[in-house]
Amino acid sequence: MNVDKEFFSNITSRERAIFEGGISMGALFHQFIGTPVNEKTKENLEKTIENSLKLQPAVENVDVTIDSEKLKEISEFEYISLNGDMLNVLIQTKINDISVDIRLEFIKELNYPLMYVEEIRTIRKD
Repeated sequence: MNVDKEFFSNITSRERAIFEGGISMGALFHQFIGTPVNEKTKENLEKTIENSLKLQPAVENVDVTIDSEKLKEISEFEYISLNGDMLNVLIQTKINDISVDIRLEFIKELNYPLMYVEEIRTIRKD
C-alpha cells in the first residue's frame, strides 16, 4: 500500500510537513509531561525525547531543552515533574521539497507553553 497516495493525496507537501510536526509535538507533550526529572536525569530525558520523536514520519531533526532554572524548584523527593513551561523544543519536518520548523516554548506574556509554526522553507534542488 502506498500511504502517501492512499491517505495524503488530498493535501500539499507543505500541509503534510506541518501536520507531521504538529502530530509529533502533540505526542511529545502528552507522553512526557509529568515525567520525573532532576539535574542528573535532564540530559538523558532530553535525548530520549529527541530520539523517540525522530522515529516519527517526516521528522528530520529534534532539539529538546529542559530549563535548568526550573529544576532548582526541586521537591524534598529530589525530583520535579516535567511541565510545559520547562520545555523549549524544535521539531523539523520535511516532505518532498518543503521543510518546516515547529516550536514549543513557554511564552511569559501568555503564561502558556505555545506550539506554533516557526518557519516554512522550500528546499531548492540544484
